Amino acid sequence: MNPPPRITRVERPSAREVSFVRELDQPPELVWRVWTEVRHLEHWFGPAGFTLTTAEFAFRPGGVWRLIMHGPDGTDYPTRIVFRDIDPPRRFTYENGWDLPGYPIDFTVAVTFQPAGSGTRLTLHMTFADDAAVKTAVERYGVLQGGVETFERIAIYLRT
Repeated sequence: MNPPPRITRVERPSAREVSFVRELDQPPELVWRVWTEVRHLEHWFGPAGFTLTTAEFAFRPGGVWRLIMHGPDGTDYPTRIVFRDIDPPRRFTYENGWDLPGYPIDFTVAVTFQPAGSGTRLTLHMTFADDAAVKTAVERYGVLQGGVETFERIAIYLRT
């Protein structure tokens, strides 16, 4: 009998916060590499149907990841990520900025990699400036579904 599939939990600790949590079968060191090396990120990062183009990637405190997420409908989402605290292979934080005309949404993210048996409990925790920013991210940009799909994509990538 196969074990039940692992699913991504979406949590709302407060009106300004959204978290995604998923148990993965791979050890934290491997999950860390897949999340912190651009050669891996380009294969799975983003919601279903999205691709990305990286213009700059410097994974270090103060380093920048400039990318464009290309939506399946042809919409481009220019994104600027600035890495802050990095504690391999346990945790890193970054500031995320969407440079979209009329809809600049900035938020902070903490990504944690906790040992869970022989695997990893992966958590992505987003904190927005205010309720309006969360509402825009959820209603206009589908951040809840997008987060679930992104976690599904990393799980699939890790199995290959």
